[in-house]
Amino acid sequence: MKFLLDANLPRSSAPLLLGLGHSVEDVREVLPPGADDDTVAARAQSQRSVLISRDFDFADIRNYPPETYSGLVVLELPDDATAAQVNKTLETFVRNPDFLDRLPGRLAIVSSWRVRFRPA
Repeated sequence: MKFLLDANLPRSSAPLLLGLGHSVEDVREVLPPGADDDTVAARAQSQRSVLISRDFDFADIRNYPPETYSGLVVLELPDDATAAQVNKTLETFVRNPDFLDRLPGRLAIVSSWRVRFRPA
């Protein structure tokens, strides 16, 4: 699967996903510094990548309709979550083939204890 990592994820998330056999881009490497949400979203769409972010703006399906994306993943974790906690939650999600199969055209809100998909 192809992923686009938002700037609010640890840099260590890219090697984690690469190690799991996925293709990964980090917005810090492919977009200008400080790129706004719409630019990030447009990159995900144009590259047919699943966007992974901690920014709940991407969970607003009125502004970012999931059916127009290869998938949107918003990690719902405390602001003070460590890189290790973020990566553990991300790895648990990505290692589940059922979650990945359900992802295209959907929003997944992922926390350390549950995953919610919209539309259901």
